[in-house]
Amino acid sequence: MIHTPQFPPLLTGEVVSKHTDPFDKAVSKAIAGVDSGTVFYSEADDVLQAALVLAPETPLELAIQAVYVAQIGLAESLGALAPPEVPVFFQWPDRIKVNGALCGSVRFASDVSDPDVCPNWLVIGIHVPFIPKGDEPGENPDETCLYDEGCTDITPMALLESWSKHTLLWLTYFMDEGFDRIHNQWRPRCDTMGKQIERPRPGLFVGLDEKGRMLLRQDVMTETLSLIEFAERV
Repeated sequence: MIHTPQFPPLLTGEVVSKHTDPFDKAVSKAIAGVDSGTVFYSEADDVLQAALVLAPETPLELAIQAVYVAQIGLAESLGALAPPEVPVFFQWPDRIKVNGALCGSVRFASDVSDPDVCPNWLVIGIHVPFIPKGDEPGENPDETCLYDEGCTDITPMALLESWSKHTLLWLTYFMDEGFDRIHNQWRPRCDTMGKQIERPRPGLFVGLDEKGRMLLRQDVMTETLSLIEFAERV
């Protein structure tokens, strides 16, 4: 029997059919005018797939910072449900890492791409695998899943419930206090900050600026990369 997730006030859940991607469904519903705070999700037992629809009241450059909020929400929900020795980190712009290996990602899309324009909607999706992709242990050494990391007592629906609660809490902080608190919470969980990286572009990942843009140093030049550049086109 599938456990029906309980969502906090201001969020509502809508399950999608078996072969439907919740992110794609959320985008199509957002275009049609679905209520902000709707969470579309799959009831699959081997993966958590969910997407939250937001209706920002700020320009996209500020609104896109909610992607960090969703990542923090996921890290905190895993921290609450997983064994204490399971570390959760981020890799900019969209990867979730558990015990140093890729274990999920975030996706995001909006109806605008101009950073100075206020979007009608912003969709943020999460994808977290619970069981291995392949049949052989160690087949994909750079990837992992929650069951392989000792999280056998967690279900996708329990993680969805927790993620929705933690994300809503941090969205409240974000709206009330701005990006500083989000930045301070996100930064220690990024294990590539201060290091040479190859993805999404080669360089030294110096940090984030006050607008949440990546500061990437290449030789003597430092450029900024915005999350907007990595949003999915719809």
